[in-house]
Amino acid sequence: MASSSALSRLSNLHNHLRPLDSNNQIGGLVKFSPEVSQALSSGRAVVALESTIISHGMPYPQNLETAKQVEEIVRKNGAVPATIAILDGVPCVGLSAEQLERLATLGTRAQKTARRDIAYVVAGRRNGATTVSATMFFASMVGIPVFVTGGIGGVHRHGEETMDVSSDLTELGKTPVAVISAGVKSILDIPKTLEYLETQGVCVVGYKTDEFPAFFTDTSGCKAPCRLDTPEECARLIDATTKLKLGNGVLIAVPIPKEQSASGSKIESAIQKALKEAREKNIIGSAETPFLLARVNELTGGASLASNIALVKNNALVGSKIAVALARLREHSSKAAGMN
Repeated sequence: MASSSALSRLSNLHNHLRPLDSNNQIGGLVKFSPEVSQALSSGRAVVALESTIISHGMPYPQNLETAKQVEEIVRKNGAVPATIAILDGVPCVGLSAEQLERLATLGTRAQKTARRDIAYVVAGRRNGATTVSATMFFASMVGIPVFVTGGIGGVHRHGEETMDVSSDLTELGKTPVAVISAGVKSILDIPKTLEYLETQGVCVVGYKTDEFPAFFTDTSGCKAPCRLDTPEECARLIDATTKLKLGNGVLIAVPIPKEQSASGSKIESAIQKALKEAREKNIIGSAETPFLLARVNELTGGASLASNIALVKNNALVGSKIAVALARLREHSSKAAGMN
């Protein structure tokens, strides 16, 4: 039986967006998979997953295999995966096997969709793969508090000149979703990114580490502002952020396991070369990160892609445990409130 708090959350959601119809769709706007719909209505732990990593993060069929494996990791750890994408103009929260296959084969033909692009993709009935900012937006809209990704965007190197700052950072400043990532991609300016997050009022946590991780590697040379060591501690932080109505997200940075971390110096050398090539080819804006990641993977002989897959799976493991701990905490709080 669903808890009173879960029913209340779903009731508020339905009142805001109109009830689900027979196709698990809210007012013709957002469509849920049956698995996600049932989980949300019963108060079970749900983990949001982005889809840009499928369309733009790696080649087919590796992207499809990885997406399926990540979803399976979430399920094995007690939560329900909700991969988010826009298909034929319909935002989908939770994808079927067929939809995952379609997105994987579409690849870069699916539009890379950040918050600014959502209305354009929906209005034009296009296919869109959601970035961190767009996935956070939809997760918050439907009441999913935990979102797992690889690494977030940030302030690009030389960002003080180009003003190239990812919308992921401003989304974290205004959308109450906990983002579980391997820190910030090392192709970016990590110190400036942390400064920007501080300006946005975002609580940044190092999970079992005092040092902020750098995506491919577990070290960055930057101190993590906070440290937490268990899923339960993370759940309490997320719950406190919600109850205090701070209105912003939380970034929980999980270092890639040491045994799967690529050589930091090798990665850094490849990044510098890729950055130089991007400048020479005038590759900027949303096209820059996919180019850099692909080029770094080529220059490292596939080592960076292997690290990317490893860290996403590890984040899914940690994020699922946090989501389950949060669901238990809220269930306990609801029962305690009901007894008073």
